[in-house]
Amino acid sequence: MRIALFTAALAASTALAAPALAQESAPDSSFTGPRAEVIAGWDRVQDGSTPNADTTDGVVYGGAVGYDFQVGHAVLGFEGEATGATTRERASSVLVPGDALRVSAGRDLYVGGRIGFTVGPRALIYAKGGYTNAQVDTRYVSGVTTVDDTETLDGWRAGAGVEVKLTGNFYVKGEYRYSNYTQANNSSIDLDRHQVVGGIGVRF
Repeated sequence: MRIALFTAALAASTALAAPALAQESAPDSSFTGPRAEVIAGWDRVQDGSTPNADTTDGVVYGGAVGYDFQVGHAVLGFEGEATGATTRERASSVLVPGDALRVSAGRDLYVGGRIGFTVGPRALIYAKGGYTNAQVDTRYVSGVTTVDDTETLDGWRAGAGVEVKLTGNFYVKGEYRYSNYTQANNSSIDLDRHQVVGGIGVRF
């Protein structure tokens, strides 16, 4: 009789505890929803068509918005980003003595998606990829003559990063991404871009 009562009590306690345990072990959907962030970091541009080409470094800065869906431990999302950069290169006496040439990285627009997996309740590791459209601004000065030109480049981007939740709805992230650009109807232009950025954002 005692064994039967003990077995019944154990079965009842297990049944009552199971939902609570399942609730604790199941991942929440805290990575679901719209988000907005600001980013800044290191930017390097080089000619991808020439081996051992000179590199130009600068600072990239800007912001991004996105939306994520969490299903179990997996997170799927899409995002858009707009950035500028201080990356530029200068040269003098290019065509004639005393002239000056400046080539600067212009605005960069990106749209793409990402896929990741949660690590514990607060961290997300992810990979990303998508389309990027950048501009390169050129200014040539010779005497009283100034010539400005802007070239638009199409490309693709791939990267990976880590996002960690802070208090409330805020989060921080670190990310590496590689981009490759070419100019429409001009296969001779081939630029590689490496960036390492950090960001802080809020999820609504």
